[in-house]
Amino acid sequence: MHLPKPQRQPELDALRGLFLVWMTLTHLPTRFSDFVNQPIGYVSSAEGFVFLSAMLVGRVYMRKALEDGAALRATLWKRSLRIYAYHLLMLALAFTVAAAYAVRTHRAAIYNLLDFYIAHPVVAVAGSVLLLYCPPLLDILPMYVIFLFFSPLVLTWAVRRGWGWILAGSMAFWLFAQFGLRDAVHNVIVHLTHLPIPLQETGAFNLFAWQAVWIAGLWLGSKSALGEMPLRRIPGQVVAVCAVVCLFFIGVRHSWLGPHLTQQALGMKLDKWQIGPLRVMNLVTFTVVFYWLRKYVLRLVAIEPFLTLGKASLHVFCAHVFFVFVGLALLVNDVPELHGWPAVILLAGTFAGLILVAVREVRNQRAKKHRLEQEKQRKQQAAPVFH
Repeated sequence: MHLPKPQRQPELDALRGLFLVWMTLTHLPTRFSDFVNQPIGYVSSAEGFVFLSAMLVGRVYMRKALEDGAALRATLWKRSLRIYAYHLLMLALAFTVAAAYAVRTHRAAIYNLLDFYIAHPVVAVAGSVLLLYCPPLLDILPMYVIFLFFSPLVLTWAVRRGWGWILAGSMAFWLFAQFGLRDAVHNVIVHLTHLPIPLQETGAFNLFAWQAVWIAGLWLGSKSALGEMPLRRIPGQVVAVCAVVCLFFIGVRHSWLGPHLTQQALGMKLDKWQIGPLRVMNLVTFTVVFYWLRKYVLRLVAIEPFLTLGKASLHVFCAHVFFVFVGLALLVNDVPELHGWPAVILLAGTFAGLILVAVREVRNQRAKKHRLEQEKQRKQQAAPVFH
C-alpha cells in the first residue's frame, strides 16, 4: 500500500504546545499548580503529551513502516538516541549544578529531588545511564526513549499481522502492572545489575501501565494515516454516555459527590502513576468526547504561542525542567510554593524563556529544511541528462 506523504498538522503542534504549557504550570511551585492539576477529571498533561506524541509517531511513520521497515528502525532509533542524549545532558546539569546548590544550601525542595544521588553518586550515575535511576522531573524522557525505541518493532508487526495481538498484549501488560509486575521486574534487574536502586527511585511512572497510553496513541495515529480513524465510527449515544462519565469524574475530582466518591476513597483505582482502572475509564471517555469536540477545541488552541511551542516540544520540555529547578531552588524552609511577586516573576520569566527557546529552535528547523532543499536542487541540477 502506498500512502501520500503525511502533511504537518499545525493544530496538533498547537495541542502539544498546550500540553507543555499545562505541564509547566503544574510543575512550577506556584499557586497556579493547584488550579491546573487535573481540573477536568483524572486526565493530566503527562497523559495527553505521551498519547499525542505516540499518535504523531504512528501517523508520520506508518507510511515508512509499509514501505521500508529497515529505514523505519534506523529513523526512530536515531531519534530515540537523540532524546537519550538530551536526557543525559539534563542529568549532567542536575548532578553538578543542582546537586552542588542542594548540598550547599540544604533547601529541602531541591535536595529531596536528588537525595539518592547525593547519598550514592556512583550507583546513581550508573543507574541513570541505564535508565534505571530516574529522579523526579527527569523520568518522562527515559520513558519516551524506551517507548520510541520499541515503536518500530510495534509498527512493523502491525503491518505484517495487524493490531489485534498488539492491543491484547498491551492490555495484558497493563493488567499485570496493577498486580505488581513492576516490582517483580525491578527485583530481577537489581539482582542482575547489582545496582541497589530502590523502586521509588526508578521514576514515578509504571512503564508497564503507561505503555498502554503509548500503544493506544500509536494505534490511533497509524489508523488515521490509513484513513481508518476508529473514533469516527462511535455513535452519538455513546458519546453522550461518555460525556456523563466525564462529568462524574469531574465531580469526584472536586469532591462534589459526597465522602464515598472522592479521590481518597477510590485510592489506587484512580492512581496516575500506574493508570488505575477507573482512570482508564476516564481517559477513554475523555478521548471520545474530545474527539467529538475536536473542531471547536482545536480552533481555540491553534494560536500562538502554542503553535511555536509545539513545534519545538523537545527543547521546550527540557527548558521547562530547568525553570522548575530554578523555582524549587527559590523555596525557603518548608514553604511549598512561591507567592506574590516572586511567583509572578518566575511565571513570566519561565514562559518568556520557553518562547525564546521555541522561536530559536523553529528558526533552526526552517534553516535546516531550507539548506536541505537547496542541496537537493543542486544535486538535481548537477545530475546528467540522458536523451
